[in-house]
Amino acid sequence: MRIAVPNKGRLHEPALGLLERAGLHVQDGADRKLYADTVDPDVSVLFARAADIPEYVSDGAAALGITGLDQARESEVDLVDLLDLEFGTCRLVLASPEEGGVSAPEELSGGTVATEFPRITRRYFEGVGVSPDIVEVSGATELTPHVDIADAIVDITSTGTTLRMNRLSVVDDVLESSVRLFADPAVADDPKIDQIKTAFRSVLDADGKRYVMMNVPEGALEDVKDRIPGMGGPTVMDIAGEEKLAVHVVVDEREVFEVIPELKTAGASDILVTEIERLVP
Repeated sequence: MRIAVPNKGRLHEPALGLLERAGLHVQDGADRKLYADTVDPDVSVLFARAADIPEYVSDGAAALGITGLDQARESEVDLVDLLDLEFGTCRLVLASPEEGGVSAPEELSGGTVATEFPRITRRYFEGVGVSPDIVEVSGATELTPHVDIADAIVDITSTGTTLRMNRLSVVDDVLESSVRLFADPAVADDPKIDQIKTAFRSVLDADGKRYVMMNVPEGALEDVKDRIPGMGGPTVMDIAGEEKLAVHVVVDEREVFEVIPELKTAGASDILVTEIERLVP
């Protein structure tokens, strides 16, 4: 089973980090290497450009691919979107110069739009009902309106900083994108793919969660339980030779600061808070 992973850029390290946390440690994945094994003998990694990954998966060179939804939509190949991996979030937007630009996509009838995503852009304008001239560029898209190449652009933005620096303003949102786990439809139901998806899901579910362990006097248990903002009821265990109980619970990280004093007030002691690597329902 081969997983296609971005070989460089802003998606490379988060993708490898996800594999690591999911238990699929990449072995000897040095720079410029095309393939790498993982600790699972049945799973290997193919390093490729993020834009090429949809084609690799569609052609069967890889069973799974980690890349942006924008890249998958631009490729127009048939893929199964298995899981939102919750990183690489960005927007594909229509933007034009702040001064003298367009204020609505309909104004671009007969105009010119520059983009690295001509297929997505063409479908967007088909939905709007206008047909501008679409010019494909390979970089520095935000400069094209200032050198009279285009009246507007369709480009990716995460924070809007680059657009503001180039005196461009957003006219409309074209696509909300994030990194996804895609599968070849021919093998999407394979049990191994479900195992990998479950491993990734367990990592995502563990993000922002903490495991809290404490000792609680038997008489204080109900008061402690009332103060725990956990994922369902806590796990309660007897402590041999003591009139105390061991209470374990998963809570949101943002609630830990406030809940610890509450638990101590209710009688809990020896409170231990740890990170969670994976959380499997």
